[in-house]
Amino acid sequence: MDSMIETSTLTVHAAPMPSGALFLWGTRANGGIWDALDLKHILLAWYQPSFYGTFVETSDWGHREGIELQPLDALEYFSDPAPVQHLKVAWDGNAQDFIRLAPAVKAALASGEFMPDYEKWKAGEIGWKLKLPQELQSLETSATRLWIDALIPEWVDEDGVMKDNLRQLERAYPLMHSGEIPADLWLDEEDWLVAIGWRHDPTPMRTCLQLVEPDGESGWQLKLLLQDRQHKDVLRRVTLEAEPAEGELPLPEHWLPELERVQRDIGRFLRILPWLDAAEPCDGDARGAADEAATGRRVGKGADDRAEPGVDGRGSLRTELTEAEAWRFLTEGSARLVEAGTSVFLPAWWERISKLRPKLRAQIKSSVGSARESMFGLGQLMQFDWKLALGDLVLSEEEFRQLLDEKRRLVQIRGHWIQLDPQFMAQVEQVLKKVQKKKGLSFRDILEFHFAGEAGGILPADLDPDSERRLEMEVELSEQLHHMIEQLTQTSSIPPMEPPDSFQGSLRHYQIAGISWLLFLRRFGLGGCLADDMGLGKTIQWITYLLTVKEQEQPETPSLLICPTSVLGNWQMELKRFAPSLQVHLHYGPQRFKGNDFKNSVSGMDLILTSYTLSHLDEAELSSVAWNSICLDEAQNIKNAYTKQASAIRRLEGSHRIALTGTPIENRLTELWSIFDFANPGYLGSIREFTHRYVHAIEKTQDTEIIGKVQKMIRPFLLRRVKKDPAIQLDLPEKNESKTFVSLTAEQGSLYENYIQDMFDRLDKLSPMERRGLILSALTKLKQVCNHPALLLKEGPNAPWSGRSNKLERLLEMVQELRQEGDKCLIFTQFVETGHLLQSVLQRELAEPVLFLHGGSSKAARDEMIAHFQEASLPPEEQRSVFILSLKAGGIGLNLTAANHVFHYDRWWNPAVENQATDRAFRIGQTRHVQVHKFVTLGTLEERIDEMIERKLGLSEQIVGSGENWITELSTEDLHDLFTLRKEWVEV
Repeated sequence: MDSMIETSTLTVHAAPMPSGALFLWGTRANGGIWDALDLKHILLAWYQPSFYGTFVETSDWGHREGIELQPLDALEYFSDPAPVQHLKVAWDGNAQDFIRLAPAVKAALASGEFMPDYEKWKAGEIGWKLKLPQELQSLETSATRLWIDALIPEWVDEDGVMKDNLRQLERAYPLMHSGEIPADLWLDEEDWLVAIGWRHDPTPMRTCLQLVEPDGESGWQLKLLLQDRQHKDVLRRVTLEAEPAEGELPLPEHWLPELERVQRDIGRFLRILPWLDAAEPCDGDARGAADEAATGRRVGKGADDRAEPGVDGRGSLRTELTEAEAWRFLTEGSARLVEAGTSVFLPAWWERISKLRPKLRAQIKSSVGSARESMFGLGQLMQFDWKLALGDLVLSEEEFRQLLDEKRRLVQIRGHWIQLDPQFMAQVEQVLKKVQKKKGLSFRDILEFHFAGEAGGILPADLDPDSERRLEMEVELSEQLHHMIEQLTQTSSIPPMEPPDSFQGSLRHYQIAGISWLLFLRRFGLGGCLADDMGLGKTIQWITYLLTVKEQEQPETPSLLICPTSVLGNWQMELKRFAPSLQVHLHYGPQRFKGNDFKNSVSGMDLILTSYTLSHLDEAELSSVAWNSICLDEAQNIKNAYTKQASAIRRLEGSHRIALTGTPIENRLTELWSIFDFANPGYLGSIREFTHRYVHAIEKTQDTEIIGKVQKMIRPFLLRRVKKDPAIQLDLPEKNESKTFVSLTAEQGSLYENYIQDMFDRLDKLSPMERRGLILSALTKLKQVCNHPALLLKEGPNAPWSGRSNKLERLLEMVQELRQEGDKCLIFTQFVETGHLLQSVLQRELAEPVLFLHGGSSKAARDEMIAHFQEASLPPEEQRSVFILSLKAGGIGLNLTAANHVFHYDRWWNPAVENQATDRAFRIGQTRHVQVHKFVTLGTLEERIDEMIERKLGLSEQIVGSGENWITELSTEDLHDLFTLRKEWVEV
């Protein structure tokens, strides 16, 4: 039935929700529930404050549909409900109570006849009392009370008259509710209303406390003062004696009738701070102050006429305090009194020194950093003197050790009062014991003090783990050490090195700076992480470093390079190209040396190459050598600190450790810890300490102070340059081409070898035309094998792909890295099947759409893909950053200057064709430098043909430029040489 012609009776029900809002729902005579939207239109059709229901939302509560009226809206509505007239509306019992009650509540609020409920306060709640007519008081049920308690704060905020009083009440409530202020602190309701500011105190004066510092004749004094409410500069000391003390003014006469209130206030003070009662034992300290205070003067009843302050409000207030009690009063007691509405006067210097945070200072005397020091490392111990700094005041080691022994909290030194937090002093004591046990401070400690300003690395991990306040430290560096740390933090101040003659290539200025930085770190035995952007030459920087070390130091043991399997071949080719004088041994494959044979194989070598997988499997062999240096390429492979692989690598022994990565942090801060714990073991503490001190604060709250500390600590050992740096870009060529060499997996090697064996079995039995066709077909099949086995096996784009092709693994790594930098790329392939596979894998792994343009794409689809890739004005969700193109469909005629990376996933072996494809990005309109990456699979025909093209072995530009047909004219012997698989590049 249409709601506009509904004729059945609507019964409206009302109930308070836990928030105090009123929930309204409707029922029919047959018990059915009324539609919430219809209910809203019926009840609020004439209710103007809600714009006739526009601002009221429907909701579900208690398994019913209805409408929700906030407490203030419910007050207005039920004061004069006006539902539609054409429908019979009945109100249930609760709703009728609200209709009768609302006008009276509104009138009481308007006249200010309400106040906080003292009994509820003592029970740990905030509630309200409202003055209602006698005949309506029976309507104050638990349901209506819940609504009223939520309504009054809304009314006060809206009205504004009692707003400040309400805020004062709300500020005091958590202290009482959590037990920090006792619920029976006030003697009666009137006293409480005055204390929270809801009522005016009629007495002419207020009771205050004053702490007075020792003056040479007496110790710490606690005085009772009375302050004029109208003239706050009028203060009188009170002892509750008949006559004032000598030299003191008498109390004003109109104060005398109110002195009974003073005794009640004393009772309240003692309920807040029971340890101020003269009848209670005082705080003990190392000097036995308990005996001293037992005879102290008291303000209040006589010594033989004591009463419990919590019973009748009377008690005896201690007037002489020990140093420990004075410190407790300053740091804790005065704050609790102020929170409860008491005025407290403290020494003028307290506000200043309470903000001073003492710092432990180490004055370094070591000559570290001079030319005489070499390879000392983070564990090098240094000579130093301890000091304690409090603002401008500096205490000698002897002075603050005496304070430690005496366990002093407040002490006057050289005319200055200072406060020493027991927690701080306990931490200092722990540090001194730890350093004494270590027999000095290590260079690691000094760096942490200098960069982080705290002693977290020295303090035991279980010392006050929940404390938010760290022990602050600072160091006074020697001149040599200061110069060294300045060079660590400002790499431009490190003298540039001269590349050795054995380096076969040219270096750009920023690469020389990177090599100089690595050698500078090596000089002091400090590890580092070279985290340059992809394409800036991390590889040749480390190769030059290696050549320089060999030339200058003639090391007795080789260095070790660990890298992903997918780039082993790339490293071997780059080493052969730039450093042919280096003796390099590849520890890889089924024929690799084990046991004693391994130690013999590395003898006389400059560098051993191996993979991350073997770093764990062959840990026994790799750990048998004390390496001259250890380098991790793509160091993000050890980002998970808990893997057996990462643990095995960290256990290796090396004089110098270097990590190479373009992405030092991919997802979590602990990844940075793992890389740094390899480069400089222990520098960032244990992973538990690092997580507790830094990770939670940064990843959960983005604490800028903690972020700054971590940045300062890692900056000396992390060198990161990005292509966007002006100094980098000016030095780069407009187009930078590089080759990425990869090896075959075992599956690829088996497929490759079986195919060429079958091909050669058939080759000489065919006619010349059939022979050409078989060779061209073999070129296609073998390229597909090099791309991914699933292509030759025709498994489709959704085939299992991981671990089957190093070429695909490496492409994914490189694309992930450039996407993290916000770059875009083009990926060219000759094969549509390859394009579909790449698109499927990249979309899954990058979690973003990937474009693919091929010969089957329509003109409309082609134009749309180009627009999504090129147009920066499109909304971010419509922009695309990875574009796969088949070489024939996308190699010419396109303008794709949004890309600054171009990948040739499989090679056409025609430089002109490849250059045309590259020029889709490198053309007029390109404002950034273009990185071109050409993949070559080692040990296969891809490597052989690449070598032939590079060396032009008797082939003219015209022959090479004619495509791949020249290969079909080679003799069978030449084809054997071209196609035969070199098995040293095949995985186990």
